[in-house]
Amino acid sequence: MNATRQQTEQELVFEMIEVVEVSHAESCSAMDIERVVCDKDPATLGDSGCLAMLSPSHRIVITIDGPAGTGKSSVARALARQLGLDFLDTGAMYRAAAAICIDNKIDLADKAAVVARTAAADLHFDWTRDPPTILAHGQPIDHRIRHKDVTEVVSPLASIKELREHMVRKQRIIGQQHPRLVTEGRDQGSVVFPDAAVKFYLDASPDVRARRRAEQMVAMGSAADLGTITAEILERDRSDSSRTDGPLMCPSDAICVDTSDLNFQQVVDALHRHVLAVVGR
Repeated sequence: MNATRQQTEQELVFEMIEVVEVSHAESCSAMDIERVVCDKDPATLGDSGCLAMLSPSHRIVITIDGPAGTGKSSVARALARQLGLDFLDTGAMYRAAAAICIDNKIDLADKAAVVARTAAADLHFDWTRDPPTILAHGQPIDHRIRHKDVTEVVSPLASIKELREHMVRKQRIIGQQHPRLVTEGRDQGSVVFPDAAVKFYLDASPDVRARRRAEQMVAMGSAADLGTITAEILERDRSDSSRTDGPLMCPSDAICVDTSDLNFQQVVDALHRHVLAVVGR
């Protein structure tokens, strides 16, 4: 699958009215159509110029957390591209672990076996690709990680304490190797990078997230039952929020953005503006 097709499919997680390419200057001046639902007042945030003005040695980590269906991956990748930063999809790491265990017939109840098999796969990314391709045993595994059987088990698998500890270590190493990073997941701002320069928490109503997921599945040629998808999202929220290790939560210092009424480009522009304001300060 080529890069253009990958981008199209990822961005279909949003119910887009219209998505157009904008120039760097236009993206730096985007100021409107955003809805922020936390204690940060967007009216106090101004345009501070482009991130490219920073020294290449300047470390900046931007985290994007939130529940399933809020478009974290596609937004994080687009934001990283606009800012000239690297992009880390931590959800892909857990999905890759699930795919590896399924394909090797590992009992997911055997936590030690799950961690051992995942560690043996040496999950890492090919950073020469856009987006970076996740590799297991040195081979791309992107084609496998979005399958239904993987989606069904990734949340309980991600609740395994020892597996999360393994993943957090790997993610922090990536953060050291790629100090100019946009990273997305469930615990990036709360656990993995608590000192991140900018933290975001994307949210949307369960109905909106279910509809986006259904549209994505239909676009990829799969059948989609909205009621079933809604129930699965609610269960995923419950599971992710209630697990002991790395639960889904909004960091107290995060900028919370409700994406329910926003299209893809509007969300990216809103986050872009906040980052430039923080960097400017």
